[in-house]
Amino acid sequence: MTKTHEVYQSVPGILRPFKAYVQEAGLSDGDQIVYYGCPGTCTPFIELLGFVIRDIPVEQVFVPLLDETKARKMKQVPDVGMQVSNEAAVPDPDMVVLMGGLSMPNVPVTAEEAADLIRKYDPDLAGVCFMKMFEKAGWLDVLDFDLLIDANIDPVDVWK
Repeated sequence: MTKTHEVYQSVPGILRPFKAYVQEAGLSDGDQIVYYGCPGTCTPFIELLGFVIRDIPVEQVFVPLLDETKARKMKQVPDVGMQVSNEAAVPDPDMVVLMGGLSMPNVPVTAEEAADLIRKYDPDLAGVCFMKMFEKAGWLDVLDFDLLIDANIDPVDVWK
């Protein structure tokens, strides 16, 4: 597959290409997008991604790490946004979104484990990370993303 490179900025630079990718994927009503990521740190970004596609009639599911026994449905909450719910889900993804937090040091997940899990389903594969984390961790040698969004959070200015 030929890869193209585009550069965007800020949060819309993450969300707009993701929404376009989902819209162009040809998913049908009720198809499932499953986000795999670290609890806490990846969850807010997953909820942002879910919010931007809230009008697309797909089921969205969050899986902490790669533990599908803990899968939860995502729901639109009025006046709040997209939220991970307590409602259990059974993953059967037509599209998988891997979050870069999975590739961070000290996270008990390997690229090979993620690849094995994805092979069970043969879905479209998107990745969302920051600061070239998938590249630094060697995940790009194992996984062939259909879409990879790699954002920078640098510098981070703090005033007191």
